[in-house]
Amino acid sequence: MTALRTEISEIVTGLGLFGFRDLQRALSARPRYITNVDDAVYDRLEQALADGKHADVFRTAYANGAAFARADDALRGRPPWTVEWKGPHRPPAYEQIPADLRVDHVYLISCKYGSNILHNASPWHLFAGALAERSKNYGDWFVEAAPQSFQAFYSVVRAHIDDPSLPDRVDRLDPVHRRSLQRSLPGRWPAELRSDWKLVAYDIACASADRLLQLTSGKGNREELLWRMLRLQAAPYFVLGADMRGEPLRYRVTTPWDFRTRYTVKSVDLWGEPAGQPTVKWRADVIDRERDQTRIVEGHIEIRWSHGKFAGAPEAKVYLDTAHHRVAGYEVIS
Repeated sequence: MTALRTEISEIVTGLGLFGFRDLQRALSARPRYITNVDDAVYDRLEQALADGKHADVFRTAYANGAAFARADDALRGRPPWTVEWKGPHRPPAYEQIPADLRVDHVYLISCKYGSNILHNASPWHLFAGALAERSKNYGDWFVEAAPQSFQAFYSVVRAHIDDPSLPDRVDRLDPVHRRSLQRSLPGRWPAELRSDWKLVAYDIACASADRLLQLTSGKGNREELLWRMLRLQAAPYFVLGADMRGEPLRYRVTTPWDFRTRYTVKSVDLWGEPAGQPTVKWRADVIDRERDQTRIVEGHIEIRWSHGKFAGAPEAKVYLDTAHHRVAGYEVIS
């Protein structure tokens, strides 16, 4: 079942589109113009509103919906005919546009609250596929990126745990071995292993960054990588939500066509950063021809095990560090 906070942020945004006097009236009306929302969901929302635990999300989501309804870039004061809530259903295939609501079969809205994550991808999808297509390779990316240093680190770990059942090579670990390592290494790395891990983490980060740079060696390829990292698609869509400080976010994600009409990409760079886990920093320098200035868009990528040390396939989370309203290609709605 969809988490309550997610239900609030998405459905209440939709309720804000209809022009009710306030949120209480909108909830009590239970408009059927919002599809896929039944009475059980409305009951949960009314109970959550009465509890007051998510008052900030209720307030911001409803205000975002009301602002979208009035915005010149959006509904321009026209009540929608229908709002489709995506809800908890799983998409049949990989979806490029992260839409949670569809208004009048045209306007796509992503509700994003308290997160600066752009992608939660597999390292293969990012570093070996440049986010172009979902990779079918699910091997251990740490072995792929830095086979020698990661093997050396695993040997140190194996000696530290002193478990004779573990294979001598890291690429021979099976699920049982990985669960055993996970149980033996809870929480932070033991003090004796931290410096070794920092070294191999930096090696993995540098190798991952170099792999992606080589894959996108042409200037056009780097520009396309930036589009994909920022989730620019062939059709525009809107993001309504709140940033990490709780301040409202209301912007339109433009298309690559729009991007090239206004911007010129000077450079896109990636490099490994020393950190507690494999971290790749990224930066794009973009010329805004309309304002005759250079915009800098920055972020970072954290590569980590998905279920604890050595357990589960590593994942790559792409973070945006630049404020959303300063990002080339994200247009604040008025």
